[in-house]
Amino acid sequence: MFKRQREEKAIFGREGTATRYRMRQNLVSIGDDFGIENEGGQKVYKVDGKVLRIRDTLHFKDMSGKVLCQIKERLIAITDTMTIEDGDGKDLASIHKALISPLVDRFLVKVKNGPDLHVTGNLLDYEYDIKDGRNKVAEISKKWFRITDTYGVEIAPGQNEVLILAITVAVDMLVHKQKNRLNKKKERRQDEA
Repeated sequence: MFKRQREEKAIFGREGTATRYRMRQNLVSIGDDFGIENEGGQKVYKVDGKVLRIRDTLHFKDMSGKVLCQIKERLIAITDTMTIEDGDGKDLASIHKALISPLVDRFLVKVKNGPDLHVTGNLLDYEYDIKDGRNKVAEISKKWFRITDTYGVEIAPGQNEVLILAITVAVDMLVHKQKNRLNKKKERRQDEA
């Protein structure tokens, strides 16, 4: 256990070897466009929200405008589900919200040509780990930023950065849909009282 913690510390954190990105939380509403910056503050990717569709669709592009992948809401599913497709529309991964997770948010990422990933974290603090088995491959965190709507993504070397960032966007969408549903239920209860 301590060996794994030392290895993770060598990858993640200020002195680690992970690649770092900065994203804005809850700007993933459909129709909005936003950029993803590297740790030097340069926009390296953009996410383009498409409106006038039956389901939520986001296009994840490089800065020249080439579509690298698409993030789509799956309409017919028991749990909240998003799919990630490559630029040609072929499935890369699907993200499923756990049915019951009382203390933490949990998501299963079924990767088409790779190992499944598990995303676990804290909904309130927006702190998540993405793991391949017991090994952390990415960390999503607000702790690096003082701006409340901004969070960082650290990705271990050798990982598919576009896929990890697309997973991050999908998790953000799923988490905010869940928060919106909870707020609407709370408002209905208050109206009934």
